[in-house]
Amino acid sequence: MKADRADFGQAKRIVIKVGSSLLTKGGRGLDEIAISSWVEQMAELKRNGIDVVLVSSGSVAEGMTRLGLKERPKTLHELQAAASVGQMGLVRIFENNFQKYGLHTAQVLLTHDDLSDRKRYLNARSTLLTLLRYGVVPVINENDAVATDEIRFGDNDTLAALVANLVGADLLIILTDQKGLFTRDPGVDPDAELISSISVKDPRLEKMAGGSRNDLGRGGMFTKVRAARLASRSGTATVIASGIVPDIITEIYSGTETGTYLMPDIAPLAARKQWLAGQLQVKGKLVLDQGAVKVLKASGKSLLAVGVKSASGKFNRGELVSCVDEGGREIARGLTNYSGDETRKISGLTSPDFESVLGYCDEPELIHRDNLVLV
Repeated sequence: MKADRADFGQAKRIVIKVGSSLLTKGGRGLDEIAISSWVEQMAELKRNGIDVVLVSSGSVAEGMTRLGLKERPKTLHELQAAASVGQMGLVRIFENNFQKYGLHTAQVLLTHDDLSDRKRYLNARSTLLTLLRYGVVPVINENDAVATDEIRFGDNDTLAALVANLVGADLLIILTDQKGLFTRDPGVDPDAELISSISVKDPRLEKMAGGSRNDLGRGGMFTKVRAARLASRSGTATVIASGIVPDIITEIYSGTETGTYLMPDIAPLAARKQWLAGQLQVKGKLVLDQGAVKVLKASGKSLLAVGVKSASGKFNRGELVSCVDEGGREIARGLTNYSGDETRKISGLTSPDFESVLGYCDEPELIHRDNLVLV
């Protein structure tokens, strides 16, 4: 995304995160009117051909309401129990509201391990991209019922940013109970000014961002700034805005100056190319035939096994491999969907033949175009 809100209208994939205090009316139960409004706006994005991923907080807060708890539980097992109860309410209300617009939803619960392990990362990415291809709205939450202190994300702002990285989102919208990021805490300083836009690399951000004002969520402006910086690693722009404002999602998408726009310092393609080409170690090499080389250069499509003449090196699913032509010139780099041994078995074959050779077919592509960069 460019440093201009007008470009938001070009976004093809948007991740929207809604905070606990918004969803639960400050802990008094799920706000059905507000949720209905947000869903209506997300449905409008879907009608415009936009992929929408929803990251929802609120499972613990809703569980507290259902269980009659006045204070947030302190022990891990009590938190997990509250999250398990509350998750039922979140699933029900989102499914019912999206169904009004003929949209299906899917519950996706993630832990940090799911995104730190390369194989599980690819599995999670493939699942989410498949859901989006089917027109489904994934509703994502941290898997609080099983997450431990060692593997939890710590806040859903971080989770939303990592999901934005995972699906290659153009825009991350973080809805909170504040208007955006201020120069100082507006609850303490009445002269604090709302920041309209700022670079994620601006050193002033740490001084401006404070902690959470309530005990319902685990985040605050600090976690939102950190999330914006995480999202920017894949070139995703972030807007922090008030979910209380009517039609806020529509307003942001239309380019209206509302909330705080945190500008990424690198474009999405450049960010992904930098990551693939520079930060990961090449584990293997694929020699492509002339047809495959031509297709990759001309159309940027996925690499199919049928276009691979040979594979060398010891690599696992999800690791980086170099793609070269028959003369040894590097054409591209990408994350492979199959291990080295599997790739050698399916080289030159079409995907319908994978099952007869491997006994299964995880993915029809050897390297998906989203994980492939020309060099």
